[in-house]
Amino acid sequence: MMTCNELQTLDMLRVGESATVLSLPQDADLQLRLGSLGLVSGTRITVVNESPAGDPVAYFFRGALIALRRRDAKGIIIKRESRCGIEKDKPGS
Repeated sequence: MMTCNELQTLDMLRVGESATVLSLPQDADLQLRLGSLGLVSGTRITVVNESPAGDPVAYFFRGALIALRRRDAKGIIIKRESRCGIEKDKPGS
């Protein structure tokens, strides 16, 4: 089970979950493309939908909806919004 402050990658979020971007992939071209869309460190991002095959995934941030391949999302480090005190995996929760 993930802890509240554990860093993760964007591809780990599920539909409806949000996080804050901490860093972008090392690939300079991808950094430039994402940055031009407004996806930079500190951006709040939410998973809106995923294709039936699971790839690509639609993300909402700064008033825009974009689709990213999971392999690109895997290079984006995030901090998931805190869900401390909410433990879905326990019976009776």
